[in-house]
Amino acid sequence: MKTNFFATTPGIIGVGAMIGLLAVALQQLGNPGNMGICVACFERDIAGGLGLHRAGIVQYIRPEIIGLVLGSFVAAIASREFRPRAGSAPIIRFVLGIIAAMGALVFLGCPWRAILRLAGGDANAILGIGGLATGIFLGTLFFRKGYSLGRSQSQSVVTGLAFPFVVFCLLALALIFPQVQGQPQSGPLFYSVSGPGSKHAPFLASLGIAFVVGMAAQRSRFCTMGAFRDLFLFGYTHLFLGVCAMLVAALAANLALGGFHFGFTGQPVAHSDYLWNFCGMVTAGLAFALAGGCPGRQLFMAGEGDGDAGIFALGMLVGAAMAHNLGTASSGAGIGAYGIQATVIGFVICLVIGFAHCRKA
Repeated sequence: MKTNFFATTPGIIGVGAMIGLLAVALQQLGNPGNMGICVACFERDIAGGLGLHRAGIVQYIRPEIIGLVLGSFVAAIASREFRPRAGSAPIIRFVLGIIAAMGALVFLGCPWRAILRLAGGDANAILGIGGLATGIFLGTLFFRKGYSLGRSQSQSVVTGLAFPFVVFCLLALALIFPQVQGQPQSGPLFYSVSGPGSKHAPFLASLGIAFVVGMAAQRSRFCTMGAFRDLFLFGYTHLFLGVCAMLVAALAANLALGGFHFGFTGQPVAHSDYLWNFCGMVTAGLAFALAGGCPGRQLFMAGEGDGDAGIFALGMLVGAAMAHNLGTASSGAGIGAYGIQATVIGFVICLVIGFAHCRKA
C-alpha cells in the first residue's frame, strides 16, 4: 500500500506552509489585503456576482472557490477517493452553513482569513481566532455527549458530481461573461467597480493557484476546525501543526514583502469591535464544529463527492447573501445594523441543534 505523504505530519506542515505562501502571493497579485483566500468572503462575492445580494462593492465570481473544488475533485478522482455520499441531516447542514457565513461576516473572515489577518499584523484576528477556538471547544462538549447528525449513505455518481458540476457552471459563466472594464454588469453577472470585490488577482492565476491548493488540501485532509477539535478532544497536534505552518509561512512572506502592519486600527477590510469580532467567530466556530469541518474542508469534501458538504457550502452562499440583504454583515466601519442579533440568534440555534442531536442522556 502506498503511503500518502500529504497525510503525514511533514506533509500536512508542507501543505499548510504552501497555503500560507500562495495566499500571500494572491494578495500581491491583486486580492484584497490579508484576503489571499477567504471562503466566507469569496462566497459572499460570488453571491453578489450572481445577483443574490446587491451590495455593489462585493460582487465578483471568485475563481479561488472554483479552483478549490475542482482541484479537490481531480485529486479525489486520481487517488480513487471520489465517493458519492449524502443523507446526513442535509437541512440541518444547510442551516449551519447559513449561520456559519453570517457569523464569519460579523468578524469579516473565515478561519483561513483569520490566520492571514494575523499574519499581516491585524491584531483583531487574535480575538477572531480566540472566538473560533471557543466555538469549536463548545462543539467538542457536544461530541463528548454523543453528538451526531447521522451517517451518510452511498449515493449515485450523479449525486457526487452535482456540486462539482455547479462549480464548473460558475466557471463557464465567468469565462463567457467576463468583466467589462468599468462596467458593473456583464450579461447576467454583476461585478464590483470599487471596494473589495473590485480587487482581485488575474482570473487564471487565481484559478490555477486555488486548483493546486485544492489538490493538496484534499490529499492532506487540511482543516482548521479539525485542528482545534483534535487538539481539544485528543491532544493530537497533527492538523494543528499544519495550521501553525500556514501562519508562520504567511507571516514570513508578509515580513519579507513589506505586508506586515501590526495594530488594531487601519487594517484592510476589518473593524475593531473587539467583543463582536470574538463573538461572531464563536458562533461560526460552533457551526463549523457541528457541521464537521471548516469552510475550506467542506469545499474539499464536496469536491470528492460528499453531497452533505455541498449542502453546507450552498448554505454558506445563501447565508452570505442574507448577511448583506438583512444588514448583518460588518464593514470596515463596524458591525452591521443587525449583526449582534444575527450572532446571538445563530448561536442559540446551534445550541438547539447540538442538544437535539446528542445520543447520550
